[in-house]
Amino acid sequence: MKFGIDRLLTDPALRAPLAGRRVALLAHPASVTRGLTHSLDALAALGDVRLSAAFGPQHGLRGDKQDNMVESPDFTDPVHGIPVFSLYGEVRRPTARMMDTFDVLLVDLQDLGCRVYTFVTTLRYVLEACAHHHKSLWVLDRPNPIGRPVEGLRLRPGCESFVGAAPMPMRHGMTLGELARWFVHILQLDVDCQVVALEGWNPHAPPGHGWPLGQRTWINPSPNAPNVFMARCYPGTVMIEGTSLSEGRGTTRPLELFGAPDLDASALLAAMHALAPAWLAGCRLRRCWFEPTFQKHSGTLCSGLQLHVEDPSHYEHPAFRPWRLVALAFKALRQLRPDYPLWRDFPYEYERGRLAIDVINGGEVLRRWVDDPAAAVSDLDVLAAADEAAWQDERRAFLIY
Repeated sequence: MKFGIDRLLTDPALRAPLAGRRVALLAHPASVTRGLTHSLDALAALGDVRLSAAFGPQHGLRGDKQDNMVESPDFTDPVHGIPVFSLYGEVRRPTARMMDTFDVLLVDLQDLGCRVYTFVTTLRYVLEACAHHHKSLWVLDRPNPIGRPVEGLRLRPGCESFVGAAPMPMRHGMTLGELARWFVHILQLDVDCQVVALEGWNPHAPPGHGWPLGQRTWINPSPNAPNVFMARCYPGTVMIEGTSLSEGRGTTRPLELFGAPDLDASALLAAMHALAPAWLAGCRLRRCWFEPTFQKHSGTLCSGLQLHVEDPSHYEHPAFRPWRLVALAFKALRQLRPDYPLWRDFPYEYERGRLAIDVINGGEVLRRWVDDPAAAVSDLDVLAAADEAAWQDERRAFLIY
């Protein structure tokens, strides 16, 4: 199979419309060719593409910013001599000065398939900027590494943020190229938006179920996304960022495990099984101990659970529903310890006045369900299922593969 960048590099006819135009690239460390050359270097080596600028999203063009909410500065690329603008520094949206540096913006970002992953919001922002400044935008498409399944509540109106670009569910099941088409439609953007599509991608094929395992090397799109297994868990485990529990940052398996020093993992797992055993399907859960080296509970031994989704004999892609699984962990913990200080109050992605869990979930529904002792598992399931079905219908017109 071929990613969008590889098709652009090998097909001069695809590149022909770029002749004589200034070209910018929005990229990160996972923006590499099949041969693992960074897209910026590969485009510069062509000789027929006039690179005039580059942009980096959260964590930077080089991916050097390890933790969340660590900003990147602008700089001049030492090899190519072009300005590199940060879209996670002084600004989140490109300024008029930045937009003046190019005619066509190539977007080559590896996404994780989750609404909270900020590259989705950055895509929206650059589309809007290109529409306003009459620039062209090409998405060099890459796989959604967690495939087509859809899960979670849709973002509620008025709850938009940098981790919630638009009313999609937590797990959207689309590529960035497909999402770009959807954004152009729902935002009614008058913009020249093109997608250099994937060739030969089967989003359902095992064992990758979205990611071409055995065909392409995984490169971290952000520092705490070390493998496709983390990506599978992320639509659920990202919610732990809004709690007092550790999501495993500061360990070698971030966002595949969670816990806390005062957590009884055995009791929690038993309560989860008692409440909704069907929500634990598709993976293995293992009790574990870990000591984060930074962030929450740094240097303190934590008791927790690890989600195992790497073994094909135990992992069931259609059955695994990480958003429900982690929601169930919250509900079980609240049942076991009603006064547990679960919700962490801090300005998540610079959003003030709202609890982080509500920013992450795009509304208050999940938190209120967790905290209401009278709310049944079926109550959340009914709400989520309706949102998921509506999204499946809405996205159909924008799918390419």
